[in-house]
Amino acid sequence: MTPSRFHAALHRGLTFGLPAGLLLAALLLRIAGSPLLESLQLQVFDQFQRAHPRPYQAVPVRIVDVDDATLARLGQWPWPRTLVARLVERLHALGASAIAFDIVFAEPDRTSPRQVLPLWPIAPAIDALRETAGQLPDHDQVLAQAIGEARVVTGFALTAEPNGAQPALKTGIAHAGDDPLLYAVALRGAVTTLPSLEQPALGNGHFNLLAERDGMIRRVPLLLRLGDTLYPSLVAEALRVAQGASAVSVKSSGASGEASFGQHTGMARVKIGRFTIPTDERGRAWVYYTVLAPERTIPAWTVLDGSVEPGALEGAIVFVGTSATGLKDLRATPLNPVAAGVEVHAQLTEQVLAGQFLERPDWAGGAELVYLLVLGAGLLVALPRLGALGAAVFGAGAIAAALAASWYAFTALHWLLDPVYPSLVVLAIYLVSSFLSYLRTEAERRQVRQAFSRYLSPALVDRLARHPEQLRLGGERRVMTVLFADIQDFTAMAEQLSAEELGRFMNRFLTPMTQAVLEQAGTVDKYIGDCIMAFWNAPLEDPDHPSHGCRTALAMRRHLVEFNRRLEVERAQEGRPFAPVHIGIGVNTGECSVGNFGSEQRFDYSVLGDSVNLASRLQGQSKSYGVDVVIGESTAQSLGGSCAALELDLIAVKGKTQPGRIFALLGDEALARDERLHVLVRVHDEMLAAYRAQDWDRAETLIRQCLELDTAQTRLSALYRLYSERIAAYRVHPPGTEWDGVFVATTK
Repeated sequence: MTPSRFHAALHRGLTFGLPAGLLLAALLLRIAGSPLLESLQLQVFDQFQRAHPRPYQAVPVRIVDVDDATLARLGQWPWPRTLVARLVERLHALGASAIAFDIVFAEPDRTSPRQVLPLWPIAPAIDALRETAGQLPDHDQVLAQAIGEARVVTGFALTAEPNGAQPALKTGIAHAGDDPLLYAVALRGAVTTLPSLEQPALGNGHFNLLAERDGMIRRVPLLLRLGDTLYPSLVAEALRVAQGASAVSVKSSGASGEASFGQHTGMARVKIGRFTIPTDERGRAWVYYTVLAPERTIPAWTVLDGSVEPGALEGAIVFVGTSATGLKDLRATPLNPVAAGVEVHAQLTEQVLAGQFLERPDWAGGAELVYLLVLGAGLLVALPRLGALGAAVFGAGAIAAALAASWYAFTALHWLLDPVYPSLVVLAIYLVSSFLSYLRTEAERRQVRQAFSRYLSPALVDRLARHPEQLRLGGERRVMTVLFADIQDFTAMAEQLSAEELGRFMNRFLTPMTQAVLEQAGTVDKYIGDCIMAFWNAPLEDPDHPSHGCRTALAMRRHLVEFNRRLEVERAQEGRPFAPVHIGIGVNTGECSVGNFGSEQRFDYSVLGDSVNLASRLQGQSKSYGVDVVIGESTAQSLGGSCAALELDLIAVKGKTQPGRIFALLGDEALARDERLHVLVRVHDEMLAAYRAQDWDRAETLIRQCLELDTAQTRLSALYRLYSERIAAYRVHPPGTEWDGVFVATTK
């Protein structure tokens, strides 16, 4: 394999292999998972929520908020437990179906008599008071009694630091499928509510809100693990107590009807009474947030002072928590950077009651992988066939389809499908492929410039470089126009010049001749000694190639006049004799083979074929007929009125048996319109007809008329002298009755 072919193969391999490798890496990265990818995915889901939040519905879920206004009226936190007991009693009286505390009562009430009496001084004056105070009920007992008479769920917090604490478990937890203990988030310690308060409560749940890496609360764990025990969340317990259910059941992968396509195995659903909540594999439920809804929240002071209307909380699940400044229970959510933690619990409970769940189906990851694979592979196939613009349209359409499908899935079905990672991978594949295509195109352009700067004008080279797809280098057949031009009697002239003088002479001669080719959008094929060979209609298509070839020949004739003028001046200055340079030009149009021809080591862009050989033979005949430019019949027929031409002869050139008409190129479009030329051509054609009919007398008469019509522009005296000599010869040696007027050339 040659270096050029190796580089071409390497480039083709990179053009496909690098984007394909990128696609494979993206697939593997998606399967393995990445914090960055997960963060990106979550950001997209956040944007979906912001653009289309859950509409607030007046379901029976309320927050009783220990807010700043409440603290201003009732005193700083923590309150005496007797005040908390009054709050429980009021909520129970208002009809709450469950009262869940997003608060932990971890220590005895420091305002209880038992806690205060040891701090009093020992003095006879207050002994009676001490005795009376000692008979007062303990505040925690007061709260415990209130809890026992209502439907209360106490709260606790699980911690990462082990401390040996074990919260009370109020519910049974059943499971179908894989053991959820294997998948639940595990913590090692707990801050629990006092056992005296836990014991009378109907439920006990953790209120942990586990933030994502960016601090955002998007999912709430319905179950957490401490040791070998699963503990339900505050939301799960509130729902259970409100329904009077006795247990929580978990459905995991491996259970009937639960797939795990594209996702790790794990928990799938948590059932509490009549409600079934979809979760991720770790038992976390997605929270579908609403915008701020003031009607959800009731200040605690309004409950305690009786401002809340009777029946306002009938059947409601009530979460007691705090949004007060300084109590450090503010969390970031997709819709609110400073939401109270209790609001997260309330909103999750709302969506359970409303049946509006956000869910990432277990098949979502697999579907995204398949879409990524199909889309990426489709783009890899489309790029070479459609080009950059077509592939861009294809990719943009596919990305738009992914975004539209994800948006529809979110708004209509509440499914979380990730459109961004497949879209980014497709965009990356497109950019990498486009960049490689750009590099390949630039390399092709450099190749084109290097290959054709010797042959073509800069404008044509630029055009080829901009559109290399128009170039076919492998060889093809085209109808083309070929030109040969060389110096007549060059050998004798060269013998009179030294090697250095000959080199300078040829460079000076070929430069304007080459310029004439390039000015007419021609391709310089090669220089053969004193000969220049050029062609048209390759590598770029040129529908007017016969005219361009003939105009080049006329331009060469003009350049030769100027060349001879300068040469005459130089010879006079040098004191040397001046002999004008004469050139012969042959132009022919016909089907040729054009492309790269040569060996594996070296090749040139060139043209081959019988039409090329005929152009060379026509150039050789120019001296015989006494004209500068001889053109073939097909060239003459293609000119229209763009150039003036005159038929020379019906000739079988050397090397060919079939005769053809040849023409002299006389001038440009202006001469072609000249009426005097029209008269000359008419008389000339009559002369040829008489000549071919062997009517020698009439032919000679018409020759004399042609000479009278000849001008400095046509310069045909040598041609008519040739025909006069032929007629004289044929008078002596008649060609015979079978002669058809064909002249058989014996020289090239």
